Amino acid sequence: MSLKSTTKTDVNTTELVLSIDGATFENAVEKAYQRQKKNIQIKGFRKGKVSRKLAEKEFGEGVFYEDAINSLLGPELDAAISETKLELVDRPNVEILSIDKEQGVEIKAVCVTKPVIEIADYKGIKASKIVKDITDEDIDRQVEIIRKKNARIVSVDDRAAQMDDEVTIDFEGFFGDEPFEGGKGEDHPLRLGSGQFIPGFEDQIVGHNIGDEFDVNVTFPEDYQMTDYAGKEATFKCKLKAISYEELPEINDDLVKDATEFDTVDEYRADIKSKLEEAAVKQADASFENQLLNTIIEKVETPIPNCMYEQRINNLVRTFEQQLQQQGMDLKLYFQYTGMDMDSFRETYRERAVNEVKLRLALEKIAELENIEASEEEINNGLTEIANANNMDVETVKNFIPMNDYITDIKVQKAVELIKENAVVDNTIEEKTESDAE
Repeated sequence: MSLKSTTKTDVNTTELVLSIDGATFENAVEKAYQRQKKNIQIKGFRKGKVSRKLAEKEFGEGVFYEDAINSLLGPELDAAISETKLELVDRPNVEILSIDKEQGVEIKAVCVTKPVIEIADYKGIKASKIVKDITDEDIDRQVEIIRKKNARIVSVDDRAAQMDDEVTIDFEGFFGDEPFEGGKGEDHPLRLGSGQFIPGFEDQIVGHNIGDEFDVNVTFPEDYQMTDYAGKEATFKCKLKAISYEELPEINDDLVKDATEFDTVDEYRADIKSKLEEAAVKQADASFENQLLNTIIEKVETPIPNCMYEQRINNLVRTFEQQLQQQGMDLKLYFQYTGMDMDSFRETYRERAVNEVKLRLALEKIAELENIEASEEEINNGLTEIANANNMDVETVKNFIPMNDYITDIKVQKAVELIKENAVVDNTIEEKTESDAE
């Protein structure tokens, strides 16, 4: 196969025209016949004993053409793409322009190429880095955690249920006189006020005593995840079986000694403050980096092939599906609960995919502009971490992961560090939120 022409037809599209000479094509056709002849059967001839000439007469002259072309196309097209030094981001769309026994075959391959990103002013980006002040209220919230962990559950039998009580109920839901699927439970624990049930359900338990049997009337929300139930009025027949509440201990040195590694409340609060301050610094750093990277994304104006976004969405969907499987669920069941289908589900990832693709391309370009390389030490240290985390040896890891992508990952991360090192802290800038973007 030889490359006849290369034509750039759009920003990220190039058409290659390739030719296969007659002799090469004939040789491939013969090989295709030899591969297929054991399965060829014509009336009056034993299976596998039909000559090529007879097969072509019976089934048409081109009966072996597709197999022949496919056998040539893969390696020859790869060679042509390598010759042009094109970097493809999707499989080429191949079209047969002509086929002739003597003249051979002419093929057009439409190639979607990786966009050439233009990016400037990635140094000196301004962003805010505001470290949150830790207040006594912040510390109190953390102290409250050990109080809750050491709370005593007190059973109640001399009063009616109140908000924040833990109750045990039996219930069964009905649409009219018909019970509905998933609407029944026995000995179900419920904290009143938690919002675990449909709005209005928990409020109607308040005021009832142990042993009471009563109806709870509610309306399913219009946006309820099970669309068949959305907006419907339902009655739940309930029985209140138990009431209890949490009695929180006093926070004092004795509790701290029993529940923590510290001897006094003051020591414990000081440690909490130190950890919260450390977390606040990390959060400010993460926010600072996010602002910088969002600015980088905004600088990418180069047209990007849609297939790159679709491929990223594919990866995100696969990852989500794997997470569901770990929870004993699949996408089909998830769609039933959410009322979504695959198209609408994929759309939920589109904005994220667009931003991730733009950012990756921009960071790769910055790494190129700055001549950023991954050192052998960096490569080996990273491989060792992966190997240790997965109980594998380094050589196995090298065979398991795409090394070119792995090395690019290192360069990209170094590009992020370069952007951060050259950024300017300006706390007069307000960080953009999702609501601001809308």
